[in-house]
Amino acid sequence: MVGVVGSSPIAPTNTHGRTARGKRERSDPSRRAFCLKAFADRAEAGRRLAERLLSRRFVDPVVLALPRGGVPVAAEIALRLNAPLDLLMVRKIGAPGEPELAVGAVADGAAPQIVVDEELARLLGVDRHDIEVQASRELAEIARRRAAYLAGRAAVPLAGRTVILVDDGIATGSTVRAALQVLRRAAAERIVLAVPVAPREALARLRADVDEIVCLAQPDPFRAVGVHYADFHQVPDDEVVALLDAANARAARPPDRPDRGPTGA
Repeated sequence: MVGVVGSSPIAPTNTHGRTARGKRERSDPSRRAFCLKAFADRAEAGRRLAERLLSRRFVDPVVLALPRGGVPVAAEIALRLNAPLDLLMVRKIGAPGEPELAVGAVADGAAPQIVVDEELARLLGVDRHDIEVQASRELAEIARRRAAYLAGRAAVPLAGRTVILVDDGIATGSTVRAALQVLRRAAAERIVLAVPVAPREALARLRADVDEIVCLAQPDPFRAVGVHYADFHQVPDDEVVALLDAANARAARPPDRPDRGPTGA
């Protein structure tokens, strides 16, 4: 059975913890608009997810980010769980004329996975050939990003481990579903999906593919991931590389040893 954590929407608050119905918000519209954002930025969302995940006491977890937006969220989680950070490369297959509307997704791996929203594809008249042409282009972009981001570093082993898959939010769920199929093939012992915000319907469709879902906000109605962040800038490649390099350097350091004092003491 899949556990779902954090099913209640987050009440908008100001920096002093009062709800947006408070007197100060009514007198300051710009401040009220900011307070309607559930998260200041992706890093804050990651810290709040990490608080939830720490209570699970996972043994030897691996944190996988969906680039690019999922990397700043996942970096905070990996830091607080003292876990390795790696990437799972997935690219959206957009609708004709509306590239941000996902009719499917393709995920990297020994055998690339293509996931299609069949109902939406039929509605928009997108056939299998169109999807395969787009998937081929997106796999080329995945190869470029892998070379740029990982600089030849070997992937973190996943078999037999708890894998925490992280993104900055979910809209339709196609991208995440493609990633989850890859993880099942990788023989992960336990798969945890951790996202700051997602629509309830999308999470319901993903429950059969995961062991646990940790989601901080499930607003209804759901409009878009970005509206729940005060800062939702497009994450550039150099930010992804810097976060991965910092996580890799941290993992390479030997563990701290207790200070035993002078020899013979």
